[in-house]
Amino acid sequence: MNGFMPLAIFDLDNTLIAGDSDDLWGQYLVDKGLRDAEDFGKRNEAFYQDYLAGCLDIMAFLNFQLQILAEHPPEQLHQWRADFIEEKIRPIMLPAASALIKEKQQAGFDLLIITATNRFLTAPIAQLFGIDALIAPEVEEKDGRYTGKTFGVPSFAEGKVTRLHDWLAKQQQDLSDSWFYSDSHNDCPLLEQVSHPVAVDPDDKLKQIASDKGWDIISLRG
Repeated sequence: MNGFMPLAIFDLDNTLIAGDSDDLWGQYLVDKGLRDAEDFGKRNEAFYQDYLAGCLDIMAFLNFQLQILAEHPPEQLHQWRADFIEEKIRPIMLPAASALIKEKQQAGFDLLIITATNRFLTAPIAQLFGIDALIAPEVEEKDGRYTGKTFGVPSFAEGKVTRLHDWLAKQQQDLSDSWFYSDSHNDCPLLEQVSHPVAVDPDDKLKQIASDKGWDIISLRG
């Protein structure tokens, strides 16, 4: 790569897919009887509401969500993940999102997904969209098993900016011709960094910000 390649960056949840994979994974675990609906379900929903409100404690959430990874062998976890993707994710993949990705790819853009949802869940989803480059909260592995812990800077809010700049340095890339597509006001720190910020089916707060700043506002759900 060089610094002149245009870059298209995509948020994942509620941007490329019509739902939140973090929240849906929690629902899946409850549906399958792997977690208790009363306790886990309520805590999962509370974290999601914090996210929507812009006050999520990302480390607390990651510790909560990744705990199940330490409790089962990877083979079983991967089976559940594959089932989850077929049951919960494929039905909410947006054809217009795939078309946008293809359009950018054909126009010579480098493609990147950056998400606050952990890599265990999002790596196979990124592959479904044909995007190899992924920035996500990392999931620790030790002695052939997941530990249930994360490491490094979580790619959430300002953390997305930090992780992106680390990635850009390694790729010898820059943001001189960069697009970022997101639905969430939590992504304003990164939307402010790129040359072409795009609000995609935005939440109310981002919709107002985008309108005030003259950013493009599009829908991939039509």
